Amino acid sequence: MDGGGDSLDVEKKGKKHKGKHDKPKPWDEDPNIDHWKVEKFDPSWNETGMLEVSSFSTLFPQYREKYLQEAWPIVKRALKEHGIACELNLVEGSMTVSTTRKTRDPYIIVKARDLLKLLSRIKTKMLLLQAIKILNDEMNCDIIKIGNLVRNKERFVRRRERLLGPNLSTLKAIEILTGCYVLVQGNTVAAMGSFKGLKQVRRIVEDCIQNAQHPVYHIKTLLMKRELAKNPALANENWDRFLPKFKKKNVKQRKVKSKEKKPYTPFPPPQQPSKIDLQLESGEYFLSDKKKSDKKWQEKLEKQAEKTAENRRKRAAAFVPPKVLAFMSSLLAYQNCNIVLPESNSMYFSNMLQEITSNYMKSDNETHDAASIAKSLKEKAKEFKNHEKHDNINVESYIHNAENRPAKKPKSSKPI
Repeated sequence: MDGGGDSLDVEKKGKKHKGKHDKPKPWDEDPNIDHWKVEKFDPSWNETGMLEVSSFSTLFPQYREKYLQEAWPIVKRALKEHGIACELNLVEGSMTVSTTRKTRDPYIIVKARDLLKLLSRIKTKMLLLQAIKILNDEMNCDIIKIGNLVRNKERFVRRRERLLGPNLSTLKAIEILTGCYVLVQGNTVAAMGSFKGLKQVRRIVEDCIQNAQHPVYHIKTLLMKRELAKNPALANENWDRFLPKFKKKNVKQRKVKSKEKKPYTPFPPPQQPSKIDLQLESGEYFLSDKKKSDKKWQEKLEKQAEKTAENRRKRAAAFVPPKVLAFMSSLLAYQNCNIVLPESNSMYFSNMLQEITSNYMKSDNETHDAASIAKSLKEKAKEFKNHEKHDNINVESYIHNAENRPAKKPKSSKPI
């Protein structure tokens, strides 16, 4: 029994030590308490002031010296209201803030440190007035380092431009939805606003630079949450079923062509013949310089002749008429002969036309031009005229003309 009691005591002690700070608090689930709200500091809470002096300092580049000299009176005046002393050291190139006896708020020195960080990033007076707002209790600051999230410089610049958007439209949308002021400067992103808004801004920036999710998708989610917050019936419900779920689509990358592994052989590959070896085999090595130049010139002329013939064929191909156009041109050439056909010989003309068409359609591989077809048609027309004369011949007139014909003179034989 004693042993069992000792083991129980050890377990109780272990559990007590393990969950010492994990006990539920009575104000964790109280709906009347706003955990994000920061109460304004009252100086009566700390009337005696600070016991020790706390200070922070930061360096600035030399090109910022002129602007800080102009803006330093405004900064000094703003910090004096909260009992903070500030110093600008131009020799060392540093800015320092420290507490005084008049300091009452112990956290104001941390806000003054954040102000120095913002001063090293702003360039205009308007941004300076925006940075001084960090001293207010409800305003907080977060410096997000993005320079070491991506190794490739070009990829980093491209993703940073994605965070800004065209004409800074994406950055303005983030500022409106989160209620924070965002400034993208070099390798850092400075944000000012409430704790809730700063948490959203950090998530958007890191997801964008790490290529986890595009800022536009975060903006859509924030718009949905803003619309759901307007409905009091959904105040105590889970909004995950209403929010859009975006899946990352990986773009197909180019597949690297893997070289086929050749079978391993312990012997080295055979040596390739050199240029001199090839000349020795062909006999060109033993030729004289003049013969070598003549041979090169002859090869050049042969290549030129081949190229000229090929170009000539290409030019001549444009002048070869198609089948239908060639046949139509032949009919037009026949029409230009001005031949009047009698009705009795229409059958002969149709047979002749069929013969022309059949001869033309048979020779597919032969090239036809309009001149040769017109010539053949003229020959056919002459044959047709001779055929007409033989059909209409008169026997009596033919005999009479034969009697009246003069006798042919005998050829005179000339002496050699």
